[in-house]
Amino acid sequence: MIDSTTSLQAPERAEIRAERRRIVESIRAHRRLLTARRPFELADRRRLQREARERDRADARRGKSLHRIHEKRTRRERSLTNKLNGLDGKRAGRERQALAVLRRESIERSLRGTRLTASQVNGIGSGLVRDLAAQGITTAADFRRVAWGKAPNGRGGDVLYIYRTQGRKVHINGIGEHRGRPLMEWRRAAVARAEARAPHELPADERHRIEEIIENERIRLQGELDELPGTADAARAEVEEAHAEKRAELTAAEREKQEEADRRRAEFDTMGERLLALQAELAAHVDRYGDLGMRDRRARSRAMRAAPAVPPAPAAPAVVPAPRSEAPGAAAPRSPESRESSEDSPGVPGVPSLPGVPGVPGVLGEPGVRAGVGWLLPVVLFALTAVLGAGETDATPLWFAVTARLISLAVVVDLLRLWIPRRKWRTAGPMPAGTGLVAWGAFLGLAGASMFADPSYASGGAPWALAIVSALLVLGGARRRASDGKPGAAPE
Repeated sequence: MIDSTTSLQAPERAEIRAERRRIVESIRAHRRLLTARRPFELADRRRLQREARERDRADARRGKSLHRIHEKRTRRERSLTNKLNGLDGKRAGRERQALAVLRRESIERSLRGTRLTASQVNGIGSGLVRDLAAQGITTAADFRRVAWGKAPNGRGGDVLYIYRTQGRKVHINGIGEHRGRPLMEWRRAAVARAEARAPHELPADERHRIEEIIENERIRLQGELDELPGTADAARAEVEEAHAEKRAELTAAEREKQEEADRRRAEFDTMGERLLALQAELAAHVDRYGDLGMRDRRARSRAMRAAPAVPPAPAAPAVVPAPRSEAPGAAAPRSPESRESSEDSPGVPGVPSLPGVPGVPGVLGEPGVRAGVGWLLPVVLFALTAVLGAGETDATPLWFAVTARLISLAVVVDLLRLWIPRRKWRTAGPMPAGTGLVAWGAFLGLAGASMFADPSYASGGAPWALAIVSALLVLGGARRRASDGKPGAAPE
């Protein structure tokens, strides 16, 4: 290439330097602007993750609400069904109660009609009959029993008291043991006659009245039972409507932010293309006018550097989720990816599964289904084994004690690792199939190993039996866990 700098005049050389400086400054300006792309891409990725978490929380709230509605309906149906099934027993109980009331009233009427006279009670004359009438005792219904007690003035020892049906007890001078016993026998005879005369069956009209009451109760309960599906459907419709509004709100906000991100990304792409064009223009200018000195070479080397590294743009969702506009219970259109994920992970109908928990394989969010609190029992057992040991004695070797504690601690950590995420509503789900078999197999294995380590049990057959059962449980549980972790496996 011909060095044109020697043949150029001073004004032309100044114009060339000015033009090259303009190109270099333009490259610097575009490069400074492009340095903001990396933070933008990272912030946009965090935005997409935050939006996904918000959608997952909305889905989890929907699943939780639907699960509560289902549980409430199930409990109510069970209660109403039990009441309907118990109506026959309730009718029999009411008939017995009505018959008891009828007999009691008949006995009371008969006792009130049995008047006390001197000719009916041995030893009681007309004077004592008048004294009893003065105290309100004229019929067999006016008193209940007679019993001994201290005299009213506290002197004279014990006297015989007559206990009235309504009111206080009274003492009649002249009525002692010899007259009180015939008086009580007269009342017992009157009660026996009244009970014999009392009706032993309900009248037809009373039985019909009770049947009407029971039938009305049956109609009312059956009506409530028939209304339960409609009530549950209305509650589910409200949940779906609220969920649709929330998803529509999230979708609108996501679409607006995505459009802003696309616009900003297009600006960065335009600036990147413009930077490449300026670098090509600078290269063409150098080829045409040559080198302008050391300062020019340093400026060119900085200007011709590659553009700043940019992290790959996060993949935007192919289909922006739209709010459900169909009737309650109808499934909204979904993309093939979301349809496959919902088919692979069973849960509440129409609720897509939540993403897996980082670091916890096999955890699929299943709103409304949570791991039970009963899993704390094996956790506590293995924790106690890790602290106290597995049946250790003075003859237990040290290596066995250390190994048993480490195995127990590992089982505790594994159970908590699986159980804690499945208790949260956002990542709720059942425990993996076979986990309980593995845990109890490990516990029986530790118990059998401790018996092998003890000379007093090593020669018996109990350690071998525990070892065989433990091996079967561990193998069966491991096989179920392995099959549960495969795609399409049904949860436990």
